[in-house]
Amino acid sequence: MSIESVKAHFKKWDREKDVMEFDSLSATVDQAAETIGVMPAQIAKTLSFRGDEDHAILVIAAGDAKVDNKKFRSTFGFKARMLSAEEVLEQTGHAVGGVCPFGLANDLDVYLDESMKRFETLFPACGSSNSAIELTPDEIEEYSDAKGWVDVCKGWEDELIIERAPEKITK
Repeated sequence: MSIESVKAHFKKWDREKDVMEFDSLSATVDQAAETIGVMPAQIAKTLSFRGDEDHAILVIAAGDAKVDNKKFRSTFGFKARMLSAEEVLEQTGHAVGGVCPFGLANDLDVYLDESMKRFETLFPACGSSNSAIELTPDEIEEYSDAKGWVDVCKGWEDELIIERAPEKITK
């Protein structure tokens, strides 16, 4: 699996040509934002957690969002425990730095965090450490076959307030 499986996944919607491949790395939120030329919050990062019965769950969140352990436990009923790099590759078919909810090796439950809804478009990875695609939140939901939207992150609300009301910020 990798970028080829992601491109094959997008063929269903005739979007495989929209997968962008870069000469520079886009493996981290900051690298991807710099490579693409957007703010880090617009990078849709895929977080992988231990689910039940040896299956992972994926949570896609805005680049500036951090998992809130209380919200996560309340939503999913178990503690947020990230997978190791080896487990991520085994579960998703994608190496860390290119993990995305598309073209997966296994049928995993995918959830979308509310932090992404504030953007018209976001840029999730596409199975490699130098790829991305520009999608709306609704397209991410459709193409990932997400189970639904959740509110399990924190930190991004402060950014939302700053983005909407910059005149209220004083030094």
